[in-house]
Amino acid sequence: MRKIIAAINMSLDGFCDHTAMIADDEIHQHYNELLSNADTMLFGRITYQLMESYWPSVVKNPTGNKPMDEFAALIDNISKIVFSRTLNPIAIGWKNTELKKDIIKEEVLELKQSRNGGSKNILVGSPGLIVALTQLDLIDEYQLCVQPIILGSGLPLFKNVKDRVDLKLLKTKTFGCGAVTLYYEPTKI
Repeated sequence: MRKIIAAINMSLDGFCDHTAMIADDEIHQHYNELLSNADTMLFGRITYQLMESYWPSVVKNPTGNKPMDEFAALIDNISKIVFSRTLNPIAIGWKNTELKKDIIKEEVLELKQSRNGGSKNILVGSPGLIVALTQLDLIDEYQLCVQPIILGSGLPLFKNVKDRVDLKLLKTKTFGCGAVTLYYEPTKI
């Protein structure tokens, strides 16, 4: 069965803001490797619109920065599922994108069991969707890239988690910019 990996950047004080994070070559290369081992990406509306407003234009007009341009091509080509009750299907302009209104546990489990992508992983990078899938006990691994930034305010990643989730640290990865990715899997008590 494929893994659902929640992969997100967050500040040291636990806030998510894709626009406030370090995105140097090493960080892009890290996410390029993550995308290369996945065939599907799950988004909430806000993160989808943020990513869709930028990355397809980099594919059309490359920056000349190899890791960044590679990231643009990888995220452009991956299958994307957007969960939104408010997004109009006509607003979906990014290729390989499907719109779903509701997060239905059985449908996500079916996606995990599907072999259309072989054994490649499913990525989740939207804070609200990470929380929703956590509450449904569907996340197999968390990859939290803690950035060396204190924002002081913003969207806390786990704000709406209702029940305790125990995690086991699998490994860490340190970046030259000072960011650290923490790899966790949920443990069953």
